[in-house]
Amino acid sequence: MRKSHPVRRAVLAGAATVSGIVLLLSLKPASDPGSAQAAGQAPPAAAGQAPQGGVNGAVTGDAAQTQYGAVQVRLTMNNGKITQAEAVQAPKGGRSDQITASSVPRLNQAAVAAQSAEIDAVSGATYTSAGYKKSLQSALDKAKASAGAQQGSGNAQTLTGDVAQTQYGPVQVRVTVAGGKITKAEAVQAPKGGRSDQITSSSVPRLNQAAVAAGNADIDAVSGATYTSAGYKKSLQSALDKAPAGGGSSQAAGSGGGQAATQTLTGSVAQTQYGPVQVRVTVAGGKITKAEAVQAPKGGRSDQITSSSVPRLNQAAVAAGNAQIDAVSGATYTSAGYKQSLQSALDQAGG
Repeated sequence: MRKSHPVRRAVLAGAATVSGIVLLLSLKPASDPGSAQAAGQAPPAAAGQAPQGGVNGAVTGDAAQTQYGAVQVRLTMNNGKITQAEAVQAPKGGRSDQITASSVPRLNQAAVAAQSAEIDAVSGATYTSAGYKKSLQSALDKAKASAGAQQGSGNAQTLTGDVAQTQYGPVQVRVTVAGGKITKAEAVQAPKGGRSDQITSSSVPRLNQAAVAAGNADIDAVSGATYTSAGYKKSLQSALDKAPAGGGSSQAAGSGGGQAATQTLTGSVAQTQYGPVQVRVTVAGGKITKAEAVQAPKGGRSDQITSSSVPRLNQAAVAAGNAQIDAVSGATYTSAGYKQSLQSALDQAGG
């Protein structure tokens, strides 16, 4: 048998070693970040992207009144990002139908693209665009407040109440809640013009101070400013109702007794052909335990319809646990407004 030459054996061994090293190097771990990007996979989330644990579900903004009718925006959010925007109210009738049909879809797309209320007005729809942006911003404010409560960070929340209409003009209150206490209160809208300027400048600062001192909406009216005081208290209460459970103290959130599982939520005002409808619900343990209409059509025939239909709508809301309730016969408009306001209240609870 012929023996292998020693040099030949050394060359073969060296070649085998080199082949083994090349094979090992080719087996690069798939978890390497560079290889993941090269393969088209998403890299780890970078700073500035929407944080995990953001708001999920529907959030409805306040109705914004315009010269041609109300505009109200509802957002669907996923992990803190806007995935869908829609106008649940928009001007209608006559020329408004055409303007709404043309402008609202573009505004919806712009809101999703911008992820904020900093969107351009649609040409030819100035009033609708302005109302849309205002309602969109209020929806984002609610989402921000809700996210802060969910994180349990104890950071300050800014809550804007619904507009309260008074005989002399609208009143709307914004509060800052931190550490479970009202730290600041201000009227972002108040009656103005003529005698109202003097009454507003005198009464509003005192109402602001009273709200901070009391920590709730149970404050005394200012003498000589009965209507402004009533509107202020109403809007203040609606702002506090928007504080999600766990987002503030029981005093500020209106849960009365520190039961974090109980929330009082006031829906946005729904405008109907016969007058505004606004619903307030109490939610405990994920269920509606009480429903009431804090506004409903009144005057003339409306008084009879309201007194007959609203108690039945309240009962239906509690029984159903949601806004999927039947209209009351003979009270079509009131029923529709009730359901719309009820849904906006439940949206604030993430329901």
